[in-house]
Amino acid sequence: MASNIVAMPSVIARGGQLTVTVDGCPGGGTANSPAFTSPVNLRRVGGTSGTASGTATIRDNANPGPYSITANCNGRAPLTRDAAFTVLGGVRGGLGGSSSSGATPTDMAIGGGLVALAVIGGGVFWLRRRSEKRI
Repeated sequence: MASNIVAMPSVIARGGQLTVTVDGCPGGGTANSPAFTSPVNLRRVGGTSGTASGTATIRDNANPGPYSITANCNGRAPLTRDAAFTVLGGVRGGLGGSSSSGATPTDMAIGGGLVALAVIGGGVFWLRRRSEKRI
């Protein structure tokens, strides 16, 4: 009976490839996930007793988040591993990962607060220096 499903890497980007390894699957079989472009053919790993492996490609339009894998080993009951791997959301290339242009309202608030703090600090410093000269 299939006993364990491992996906490596466990976190992957859309369009990437991951290796699915299933213990207790000596005759091979298939593995499937909603994120895979097609079912994966599992083949016995040489030198092992009952481990099968295959390579899956993640769909380019897969939604970010965790996905399960179901393994169907020849002549055995299917095994499902929930949250076996996680698909990352895409990053817009060429923009340094930025998805907006210009300053956001948060950037403006932080910048305005820093300017106000600098003006207040400068005023306090100037008033203290002015009062020291009178003495």
